[in-house]
Amino acid sequence: MAKVITQETFDDVLKENIVEFSMSVDEAREETVKQFEAQGINLTNIIRDLNLNPQTGVPLLKESLEYLISQKSTLHNPDEDIFEHLFTITAECKLSVPHRVLAAKLGAYDFIVETLGKDEYPNAELFLKLSQAANSIINKHPDIFNIQSLQVILRFLVTESETTVLCDLLRWLQKACVLHETNRQMIMGDDRSVKQFKTLLQHDAADVIKNVCALFRFLVLDDDIRVEFGKAHEHARTLGTETVTDVTKLLFKFKTDQDLVCDLLLTIATLTVRNELCQVVEDAGGLKFIMDAMVEFPESVKLLREACKLLKALAGNDAVKLHIVQNGAAPLIESALNRHKDNETFARHALACVAVLALRETQNSKALFETGIAETIVQTMKIHPKSKVIQRNGAWAIRNMVSRSRDQCDAFINYGIEDVLNQALKDHLSIAHDIKSALRDLGCKVHLNEEWKAQSDIQINHD
Repeated sequence: MAKVITQETFDDVLKENIVEFSMSVDEAREETVKQFEAQGINLTNIIRDLNLNPQTGVPLLKESLEYLISQKSTLHNPDEDIFEHLFTITAECKLSVPHRVLAAKLGAYDFIVETLGKDEYPNAELFLKLSQAANSIINKHPDIFNIQSLQVILRFLVTESETTVLCDLLRWLQKACVLHETNRQMIMGDDRSVKQFKTLLQHDAADVIKNVCALFRFLVLDDDIRVEFGKAHEHARTLGTETVTDVTKLLFKFKTDQDLVCDLLLTIATLTVRNELCQVVEDAGGLKFIMDAMVEFPESVKLLREACKLLKALAGNDAVKLHIVQNGAAPLIESALNRHKDNETFARHALACVAVLALRETQNSKALFETGIAETIVQTMKIHPKSKVIQRNGAWAIRNMVSRSRDQCDAFINYGIEDVLNQALKDHLSIAHDIKSALRDLGCKVHLNEEWKAQSDIQINHD
């Protein structure tokens, strides 16, 4: 079994080489590694590249934290030295996850939360530096987030109005949500959270709105493999019920900011997880806005992509699905797909949108077909033969369009779809079922596997 040492032991020997033997930092680091490796010690758990004070040999991270702790009583009136040491902690934690883990073990995160949790209101610049440091420590290290952190953040979200501060606090919550279901449930479990987030949607700053929307999307993640069952759907339902109307109305308030509009569209699509919420979005003007935006910004691939995502989500409501096409979405989708069919990311979302709109809706299928989208779908699939997602989504779109409109089959076949699907069948075995379904509904020759067949020699005992 390989021998291991602690980070503290490694740092002590490194310090000894610098102080006692007057080595430079680089020389001391090289010599220390050689010493331990010669003893057969495994150093994979050691951070070898910690920045050190060349005079004392102490890691800057540890030195800065010790200084800040020693100045606890004067933090209410900080000087440049305090700001400099906070900057050092932030810079060190940006280097790697192991640096952040070490900072947390040394107590840096707890120190920040404790300092911000005190009754006296912190200096504005100090608050900003502390929140930046907290963000750097918790990044991809969400296990350190706790109820005290949440209480501090919610407290300042109420009292602060400065855009920079609010954005830092919201990013702090976002980082706590990544890969951590417990933190997401903790945040949503506090009755103040959703109310405060909803209040922030009234802020005039686009950056604040953007970070609130990002937080909503982080709160409905389902990416923690340590948890068997998450609450992503419940969180989306709660946030959607409380805020989707407000978020939809923001589309009109910030209609000239394309980046923010894209964020808003994505957020609405993420939160629209129930039938009634689709209707809420339409009633709030969301459907009309999408149509207008697709006309106004035909060259914005990002906006068109997010629009297709939202249309797909809204089509979860059968009544809204019909309204989408009745309001003129079919020619807009065909035009967008035809114009940007070379863009793989956009194409796969546009095809998925077509598939959902045509599903079990003959009138929608007819309206889409009349735009000439059949040829566009085939051309798109020909352009991206190696993209499994595009081949699958294209097969879905074709199957849903022709399954109740057999008169469309000849057009697809004349454009060469049979060869395209047969090639996809060879190249992408994992989506064979989807490809074969499209071939079957087109009336093309296809070999369907018999999944189960009864054995003729089985005798049934009637006793």
